[in-house]
Amino acid sequence: MTGIRMDTRTTRLNSPNGWRDTAAHYALLPLRVFLGVTFLYAGLDKITDSAFMKAAGAGSIGDIMRGAHETTAVPALIDLALKSPVGFGYAIALGELAIGIATLLGLFGRVAALGGALISLSLWLTMSWATTPYYYGNDLAYLMAWLPLVLAGAPYLSLDAAWRARHRRRSLGYF
Repeated sequence: MTGIRMDTRTTRLNSPNGWRDTAAHYALLPLRVFLGVTFLYAGLDKITDSAFMKAAGAGSIGDIMRGAHETTAVPALIDLALKSPVGFGYAIALGELAIGIATLLGLFGRVAALGGALISLSLWLTMSWATTPYYYGNDLAYLMAWLPLVLAGAPYLSLDAAWRARHRRRSLGYF
């Protein structure tokens, strides 16, 4: 009898721990949604803010970076970005958009999370480094929030999980 599946599946709610297993299984989902929405919004906010995407002027990325130059942990990063502040602004904004969308869809989950962590790290080392006490700055908290997703990826309710399930079915002979 080929083609008939004989395995059975139980839901997490039917397991001995019931809702606890289910809650543990989906524990990273709220974090993934929060970070995805936040980065998507941050990217859209930057791209649609005409004052931000300028080399100089009130609220411009250039002035913001020049203002943080003296208090940053890594002035060389700001110097590099100041060579083309508008280009850098678009790169960050497009990166945030891509990371936000990929995180929400669960597409290349670990890669997207690593990108989010790297953006958060660079912002912490440059823009929010001088924030005291350190826990008032949000970039360090975002960096730490990305780390569980770097480790776990998007194992469920994601395009990554759908791709893995399809690959698994094909390798077992199910189509």
